[in-house]
Amino acid sequence: MKLGIITGHVVATRKDENLIGAKLLIIQPILPDGAPAGQPVVAVDTVGAGIGETIIYAVGSVASRATLHPNAPVDAAIVGIVDSVDCARAGGA
Repeated sequence: MKLGIITGHVVATRKDENLIGAKLLIIQPILPDGAPAGQPVVAVDTVGAGIGETIIYAVGSVASRATLHPNAPVDAAIVGIVDSVDCARAGGA
């Protein structure tokens, strides 16, 4: 699983029938300290996340298991909304 921040949403009037009713959101991947970590990703929302929230998401074949339709063509799914992140800093600070 990875950390990200929701930065937007995608509207697709035509999509695979297994994605009908699914909310598609744009995620900016982040590191535990909040720094950006790579290119944005579009993911299916399975938890009711909103813009500005920090989330955890799954990628790859396991992502489709989080959706209502396991046969949906999904390679990223939002699976949790983060309340807080605590991490040790390098160098013992």
